[in-house]
Amino acid sequence: MGLASEFKEFAMKGSVIDLAVGVVIGGAFGKIVNSIVEDIINPLVGVLTSGVDLASQFVVLKNPKGATFSTIADAKKAGAVVLGYGSLINNIVQFLIVAFAIFLVIKWVNRFTKLEGDNLPK
Repeated sequence: MGLASEFKEFAMKGSVIDLAVGVVIGGAFGKIVNSIVEDIINPLVGVLTSGVDLASQFVVLKNPKGATFSTIADAKKAGAVVLGYGSLINNIVQFLIVAFAIFLVIKWVNRFTKLEGDNLPK
């Protein structure tokens, strides 16, 4: 069996196609989660913290010019070393939402798998 035919056999297996579909759906789901965090959670956090935008929170670790910066983009543009902890918190929230959603899907699949197994003849 040649390399090309082995690769074709591998690529056409159901698990590879399932994985490809999962990656595409995961990408789309990631956009939804990003929108939830950016458009719903961050504004709510802003209201609770008197208008603080979580995504724009940062600390300048090293500032070569001694200037002050109002945005993380300005600080990076000026060559300052910046710790963007607000972005990290956003990514953690996004991860937790995705992890919880996947947990719920797996729980749902396991529930139906168990129901199918219970209906098998003994």
